[in-house]
Amino acid sequence: MRTEDETIRMAEELAVQAGFRTALFESKRLRPEPEVRRMCAENRCARFGTSWSCPPACGSLLELSERIAGYDTGLLLVSVTEVDGDFDLEGIRDADRFHKKQFDTVVRQVRQLFPACMPMAAGSCTRCVKCTYPDAPCRHPDRLYPSMEACGLIVSDVCTACGLKYNNGPSTITFVSCILLK
Repeated sequence: MRTEDETIRMAEELAVQAGFRTALFESKRLRPEPEVRRMCAENRCARFGTSWSCPPACGSLLELSERIAGYDTGLLLVSVTEVDGDFDLEGIRDADRFHKKQFDTVVRQVRQLFPACMPMAAGSCTRCVKCTYPDAPCRHPDRLYPSMEACGLIVSDVCTACGLKYNNGPSTITFVSCILLK
């Protein structure tokens, strides 16, 4: 029988095998910030009120904070991709798709070890061309994860606190997700 630490290390190894830089951290270190949710409400990314993975559909900051507080350990997953400058939109989209595809794979695997885990994605869900929100249920509820920002997290601060770089230099794009474990 595996210990909890061994099982957590197995989850981390799955993420490494999928190509992510990883860090384990105590979930209690996460500090959901109301200012991040205010940015959501200001619709800075144009996804507020359009996706099941974003506010208001994903739940209030209080609800998400209480969910986060119920977890012991977090696994941070970072992908860094070289792109042809800041305006390489195709390269950035490809990197986003790759990160999300690999993250889905890791979440499926980690759920075998931690069925009650809480995945938090890099940005809003983009699986469907048009989200069903608010008119119908999500088409993929098993792959519906709130974004880290929707949970009120300052992603660059989470990376720094975990000892991973968020800014990886010019001509790179960084995507960050995490999975909370208990």
